[in-house]
Amino acid sequence: MKVVILCGGMGTRMKEETEFRPKPLVEIGGMPILWHIMKIYAHYGFTDFILPLGYRGYMIKEYFFNYEWMSNDITLNLRSRDRSFHYKHKLEDWNITFVETGLETNTGGRVNKIEKYIQDDEFMLTYGDGVADVNINDLLKYHGSKNVIATLTGVHPYSTYGVIDFEDGGLIKGFKEKPHLDGWINAGFFVFNKKIFNYLEDNCVLEKEPMNKLAVEGQLAVFLHQGFWKSMDTFKDQQILNKLWAENSTPAWKVWGERN
Repeated sequence: MKVVILCGGMGTRMKEETEFRPKPLVEIGGMPILWHIMKIYAHYGFTDFILPLGYRGYMIKEYFFNYEWMSNDITLNLRSRDRSFHYKHKLEDWNITFVETGLETNTGGRVNKIEKYIQDDEFMLTYGDGVADVNINDLLKYHGSKNVIATLTGVHPYSTYGVIDFEDGGLIKGFKEKPHLDGWINAGFFVFNKKIFNYLEDNCVLEKEPMNKLAVEGQLAVFLHQGFWKSMDTFKDQQILNKLWAENSTPAWKVWGERN
């Protein structure tokens, strides 16, 4: 089954990093967040990827074309150009299809442009800036049980601010530092039937008209994920993720974080 990871956005809220490289190449623990996302799926045996590219997409191609050079020590003879690699890790056995989908194309338009690369009845898709310890096998089973065209993964977002816990009389009992909110939001990690392409147009926004139409028709399910999820929307989010990686303070890293 193909795994599509959206890689074309401009990442305007992370200009500190994305002025120089596409957001999927922004690093956590020395590896691009895109690598971390791919490792999540590879952990469950899904290693056939499609990357719809846009902003600075050539850099993502260059990264993987030079992956062997960038990931290992090398001895090079300048005259003969002979080289030998001193492998630190086994190279990942991944198939990657890079698809140019335009600089300003919206999410639904990018998905629409990869239709010819989808051979199976179903495929998975997620965003190129969010990691989670979603159990992909459970997600697929859940999608299959619902008999729908699309399933998205829902998570509880964190509050941007700390919350005051106080009594009716106005006395503060304590503080909750950025707790989970009660509602659910779309965290990506979709499963789609190929019929999704009937709902897409050249430059539509996946999360608007197509998702709304699927919901009205009873063809959109939600898989509720209570575990770890973090989106890298800002430079501060990158700092948080790097801190979590350095401290190994979330069990999520144990799902995919080890190099081969």
